[in-house]
Amino acid sequence: MKKVAIIGAGIAGIASAIRLAHKGYAVEVFEANEYAGGKLSSFEQNGYRFDAGPSLFTLPHLVEELFQLVGQKASDFFEYERLSTICHYFWEDGTRLNAYAEPPKFAQEVEKVLGISATKVEEFLKDSAFKYEVLDGLFLQDSLHKLSTWTSKKALRGYLNLPKLGIFGTMNHANERYFQHPKLVQLFNRYATYNGSDPYQTPATLNIIPHLEYNVGAFFPKKGMVDITNVLVDLAKSIGVKFHFQYRVKEILTQNQQIIGIRVVSQDRGEQELFFDKVVSNMDVTHTYRKLLPQSPHPDKLLNQPKSSSGVIFYWGVKKAFPELGLHNILFSDDYREEFRVMFEDKKIFKDPTVYINISSKHKPDDAPEGCENWFVLINAPANEGQDWDKLIQDLRQQVIDKVSRILSCDLASLIETESILDPRSIELKTSSAQGALYGNSSNNKYAAFLRHANFSKNIKELYFVGGSVHPGGGIPLALSSAKIMAKEL
Repeated sequence: MKKVAIIGAGIAGIASAIRLAHKGYAVEVFEANEYAGGKLSSFEQNGYRFDAGPSLFTLPHLVEELFQLVGQKASDFFEYERLSTICHYFWEDGTRLNAYAEPPKFAQEVEKVLGISATKVEEFLKDSAFKYEVLDGLFLQDSLHKLSTWTSKKALRGYLNLPKLGIFGTMNHANERYFQHPKLVQLFNRYATYNGSDPYQTPATLNIIPHLEYNVGAFFPKKGMVDITNVLVDLAKSIGVKFHFQYRVKEILTQNQQIIGIRVVSQDRGEQELFFDKVVSNMDVTHTYRKLLPQSPHPDKLLNQPKSSSGVIFYWGVKKAFPELGLHNILFSDDYREEFRVMFEDKKIFKDPTVYINISSKHKPDDAPEGCENWFVLINAPANEGQDWDKLIQDLRQQVIDKVSRILSCDLASLIETESILDPRSIELKTSSAQGALYGNSSNNKYAAFLRHANFSKNIKELYFVGGSVHPGGGIPLALSSAKIMAKEL
């Protein structure tokens, strides 16, 4: 039986382990941390539970098909619910809008609050569905680095619809042209942040993202986001995958440009060389080359591409319940364009940041003490380039508290009884994400899809890549898709 080593127990690494074990390989996963999941993990503090990273769950069939693959029924192990309201939106002028999950209801809400025709909103979501249907088969299910992908029937359909896919214009330009209303443009522009991009630079192709929430659905795992990690680790173990936690991979071993194994270090066994037929890296592709393959040629042009945004996260235990808030909440900046310019050009955080608040205790009450809420507060931030993060975070914390206090008419500072903070430095330290970027390379140009590394190495035989830094991109659905593509190639 051929042996495969997987570096990193992030969600893509776990999914890869399941797929390869199902194919008949002996699979071992090596994780530097003492827990699985990477960004998709959790922690508890002073009676509050926090999901540490991703907070939005879409395309649940990508999780379910891993169970189906090995002949099990996902619903026996994993429960989730569809959200009736996707997000609550707030602006400084007092405007509030509930983004209901059903497109007709959402469209009516937009018409009532913003005066934009409900028909126009529904047409936009239908167009989003069309774009996704065309691009899903081409970009998200197959490697872009194989000739067969570009000569397939799916590719032909893509070529025929190229002018409709938004590849040649920006997301903001498309949204302004379609809606005109600045608040609705801002609402749909925010979907650029789902892969760490700037809506004023990224292609309008990313207008496929609203389709996932409104036409397919946004969901919440009943045991929290971390349950995705937990059930998939259990599934992997049940089919023979071995996990090694607190085992740090120091080097990928090659001979004549072919994989022969890995060098690992652990507290219990020290440093050792382990031999494998194939290696799959779920580590950021930049760190994989620069740290684990120091003697091999590096694709520097690709690795040196500008990085996506990162984030600063405040985990706050708040000793009050806010009925006007839901699971997902956005408090918008009054100058969105300047916010993104400051982030991607000045490499700083805008003085009036957009604030995202996720409160899992709205759906899972035991995540916070009675009458309290667990706030996951995310502010988009530039990747780490040596900024004075301590000063930036100190200023940002006060700006966020002031903004939330104004919009929600409360004294937030007095309500925070426990706090933890994650910033680009600690994101890089905990998850090996280059510069703390959450989604690998930036998608701020029309060639972005082609500037992600393939799911295999062209120079080193039997070396493969999965996760948010490689094709097809970041976020839970795309990370799971990367494992599927890799398994096809391997």
